[in-house]
Amino acid sequence: MTERQIIYVVSDSVGETAELVTKAAISQFSGHNVNVSIKRFPFVEDKSNIRDVIRQAKQEHGMIAYTLVKPEMRKYMQELAVEEGVYAADIIGPIIDQFQMLWGKTPLFEPGLVRKLDEDYFKKVEAIEFAVKYDDGRDPRGLEKADIILLGVSRTSKTPLSQFLAHKRVKVANVPIVPEVDPPKELFEVPAHKCFGLKISPKKLNNIRKERLISLGLSDSASYAQIERIEQEMAYFENIVDKIKCPVIDVTNKAVEETANIIFNLYYRAKNNHF
Repeated sequence: MTERQIIYVVSDSVGETAELVTKAAISQFSGHNVNVSIKRFPFVEDKSNIRDVIRQAKQEHGMIAYTLVKPEMRKYMQELAVEEGVYAADIIGPIIDQFQMLWGKTPLFEPGLVRKLDEDYFKKVEAIEFAVKYDDGRDPRGLEKADIILLGVSRTSKTPLSQFLAHKRVKVANVPIVPEVDPPKELFEVPAHKCFGLKISPKKLNNIRKERLISLGLSDSASYAQIERIEQEMAYFENIVDKIKCPVIDVTNKAVEETANIIFNLYYRAKNNHF
């Protein structure tokens, strides 16, 4: 029986990249009766860790595959492995060096950045899915889970704002304010600093709603776009936000990005004061 070969996968992060590349390389020798065992050594942060793994590899006649991004750690691994007669493959170092020469930029040399980027990506996806699920008051149970809750009458940019904030990894729910429909009771149970009212001038909203009706092939004379109806809705909106005692932002002449920045600043300021 072929003697088992131990590959020591060494990383200054969790070691997933090093192990995946090592397994991919090993797969090219399938059918050659190789017998391999992989041992992962994650979070190698100082030279004593490197000495330990090289000592083990030497005793077991094993090999080392490593992803160390700090130059001094890579250099130490390379030199000590040669000195002790241990095979050691630098997986990430050569390509970092090539990129540095290609772009003329200095790398960050910070371990674990891929994992951090992955976590940020999944948080963004989660926030986007949250915004879709709890858009337009679809499920009031989402209000308790939301980081931010937007309130406003129809066509005050609640949905675009929710999506914009979601791309910043913030979970946003929005609630339409309609005089004929009582807001969900959950809206009055969440902390007021999570809620943001969006108001707009009746004249501006009147134009927006008329354009919306025309784009849908409908008459712009519908009550939805009448100034009297809009003023009624805005009065009801004011009554609701007064009860909640939440900040109100005038979005009349603001781009979505501008409103989002205001909400961000108010939210984090309030959050720091409450926690």
